[in-house]
Amino acid sequence: MTWPQVYDPLGNMYISTVLAALPVVVLLGSLGLLHAKAHVAAAAGLLTALLVAVFAYQMPAGLAGRAAFLGGLTGLLPIGWIVLNVIFIHQLTLQNGSFAILQDSIGGITEDRRLQLLLIAFAFGAFFEGAAGFGTPVAVTAAILIGLGFSPLAASGLSLIANTAPVAFGALGTPIITLATVHGYDAHVLSSIIGRQLTLFSVLVPFWLVWAFAGRKGMWEVWPAILVTGLSFAIPQFLVSNFIGPELVNVIASVVSMVALVGFLRVWRPRTVWTSVSLKGHERDGGLGHVATKPVQHPRAAVIRAWLPWAFLSVFVFIWGLPPVKAFLNGIFAPAFPIPGLHDVIEKMPPVVPEPRREAAVYTFSLLSATGTAIFTAAVVGGLVAKYRARALLATYWRTLLVVKFSLLTIVLMLALGTLTRYSGTDTTLGLAFANTGVLYPFFGTLMGWLGVALTGSDTSSNVLFGGMQKVAAQQLGLDPNLMGAANSTGGVMGKMIDAQSIVVASTATRWFDHEGDILRYVFFHSIALACLVGLLVTLQAYVWPFTALVGGAHP
Repeated sequence: MTWPQVYDPLGNMYISTVLAALPVVVLLGSLGLLHAKAHVAAAAGLLTALLVAVFAYQMPAGLAGRAAFLGGLTGLLPIGWIVLNVIFIHQLTLQNGSFAILQDSIGGITEDRRLQLLLIAFAFGAFFEGAAGFGTPVAVTAAILIGLGFSPLAASGLSLIANTAPVAFGALGTPIITLATVHGYDAHVLSSIIGRQLTLFSVLVPFWLVWAFAGRKGMWEVWPAILVTGLSFAIPQFLVSNFIGPELVNVIASVVSMVALVGFLRVWRPRTVWTSVSLKGHERDGGLGHVATKPVQHPRAAVIRAWLPWAFLSVFVFIWGLPPVKAFLNGIFAPAFPIPGLHDVIEKMPPVVPEPRREAAVYTFSLLSATGTAIFTAAVVGGLVAKYRARALLATYWRTLLVVKFSLLTIVLMLALGTLTRYSGTDTTLGLAFANTGVLYPFFGTLMGWLGVALTGSDTSSNVLFGGMQKVAAQQLGLDPNLMGAANSTGGVMGKMIDAQSIVVASTATRWFDHEGDILRYVFFHSIALACLVGLLVTLQAYVWPFTALVGGAHP
């Protein structure tokens, strides 16, 4: 017994599209306009999605419930597991005072908040995106920024903006490799095109980031450092993506960028030091106003001890992300559970796929290989090195769990909503609406990727969701399928900052609970503006020379 998806259940694409968008409208409207708590907004969105799926799309209620259940499991592992353990390691460093020493050591590199932002949110965050992805960079960088004294809105919003250009190559190239594997693209061709598209944005985003924080004048005061940060990231990103492959793009580019920026700051200083910890124009965002405290000089041994937990975190996350290590850990313990009554029951239908295809619904309990486990291991090792006793570690972990309990609930509900939209076909209805834009498809197809990440919280999931549709639509319109496959991923990176999952991760990392709506309202403009710029670039690559040459030369 199978249930075929129907993408225009009411026989009118306009009405069907409005209905398909209702869960998203309810979710974002509750957060951004009604100021509802995140878990309440997520519950409202999920309930709306269930009603639309069952009554409009005629999805059997049992199927809908099981799809939501699968999404909830995914919310706990791997996403919730990452958040819980990042906050745990942060709590440990706060309790023993090492975070204050870390703060002073960064202040020793530069006291300027704009330059700290480049170093932590953009370059350091890109390393974690490349090594782990799936919420890790926002959780880590937002926690560090709030510890450095940034206001909650600044730490949350700017971490989200910074985590854009690296996303397509996140988790050792997982989004690109998955897109190629699932939908029959060439991974090297995709990597090349995406690398060429994102090179421009890897230079632009650091400027955008500092402008969003300090305003135009504040940005121009440090433009040399911004340019060094962007170019030292973009050039390795371009070279590695085009001549090596997608796996190590972010890791190499981020390390080069951090080294280049720190080296540059040894010979260059801004004329004025920016000490504000709040976003320009948002001085009442929960921050401390303008602070200008001199960093304390600590003994070298104390500084090393303060950085050890984060060094352990970087090393363990990178090792856990290596394919051979992941495969080894999965070989030890990673039981897979097909969801009864859902696995191979739902059929995805043309034109999304060339012929009907049954959708798998398998939950893999990959606890050992999960990124959150790497973070937990780093926290325990760091705690033991810091001479925490086992009882103290357990007590801190329990307190951390109490702190993030509502955030974990929200993530479960968000993932339940995203998974239900996938299995019910409502997200595909939205994608088809974009696909019906004719000559403007390169622009709107890019926004389809943006929408996919905004809905699912993952560039990988968006590529799985819309990658096949991008290929079919491109072939029908006489466009290069590789260009539109790449555009799905590149446009998707700008949706990362507004997906509800990332916003909850940011609010949890900064301990700014129940302010998810404030974060969403702040980052929404930046998200849609940058997505439109990506759409314009893709349109130029589709139709206008010499931009078309950037696509035509992308061959393995």
